[in-house]
Amino acid sequence: MEEIEHKYTEVNGLKLHTAEIGGRSSPSVVFLHGFPEIWYSWRHQMIAVAEGGFRAIALDHRGYGLSDPPPRPNETTFSDLIADLLAIIDSLNLSKVVLVGKDFGSRIVYLFSLLHPSRVSGFITLGVPFIPPSRPSVVKLHSEGSYISRWQERGRAEADFSRFDTRTVVRNIYILFSRSEVPTALENQEVMDIVDTSTPLPPWFTEQDLDVYASLYEKSGFETAMQVPYRSLNEEFGITNVKIEVPALVIMGGKDYSLNFPGIAEYIKSGAAKTYVTKYETAFLPEGSHFMQEQFPHQVSQLILDFLCNHN
Repeated sequence: MEEIEHKYTEVNGLKLHTAEIGGRSSPSVVFLHGFPEIWYSWRHQMIAVAEGGFRAIALDHRGYGLSDPPPRPNETTFSDLIADLLAIIDSLNLSKVVLVGKDFGSRIVYLFSLLHPSRVSGFITLGVPFIPPSRPSVVKLHSEGSYISRWQERGRAEADFSRFDTRTVVRNIYILFSRSEVPTALENQEVMDIVDTSTPLPPWFTEQDLDVYASLYEKSGFETAMQVPYRSLNEEFGITNVKIEVPALVIMGGKDYSLNFPGIAEYIKSGAAKTYVTKYETAFLPEGSHFMQEQFPHQVSQLILDFLCNHN
């Protein structure tokens, strides 16, 4: 991946990291990671998109990867990350971009498209369908033992993670999030206790990949990552016109644990998202887990390229 360039941009008082590949004059595609990920999770798609004639740009959100941490991580909001994205796009002199988001990166894609519609020519999201920000959060419906409920409790994840080295924490989360069940701890357990120490990594995720993630989470820690997304999920944005007109594609994995969130599978099947996103399409990878872009890199890259070619 030596052809991928790494840059740092001063944005909103922080030095933020971006990885980039492709011609400067080519249509731009901006990739937004989720948790427990960093820019590196898009490595396969970035190369494929660049080879397809596009410019690929992947961000490390503030407090993640090689980007600076915010001065007060426990006060970070989705609005901060949206403002960072706008500033990065402005710094690159890009009038419009296609956004690609995964996990909570999908939420940033949706919110950015609602707040800054003139800057988005289309978007693709993985693992999270469009849900209007005015709807009650599904987080409220989770059990006490679910990882979301536990990690929303300030200090609990930090205490849980502190019992292990960073590499073990990232390893455990990748194993948990690769399953089809929502990670849920018993009353006398913490989330890290769910994983049996003898459980191997998923076959598509190498020890070398784990080294990359672990080294960067060793640098950043998990404080910002727990704040955004988990402790900011009920943030208000004052959006009154929930209508998106640009082409959109959501890619869902048939074995993604998020399909077992309360009401999500039924919501997807209902097609209700088209009420808000008029050009909304859905693609399913039947064997896809929460990490489709790493598990099935060629299939996901092809879906992205097909979308880009059809809508550019």
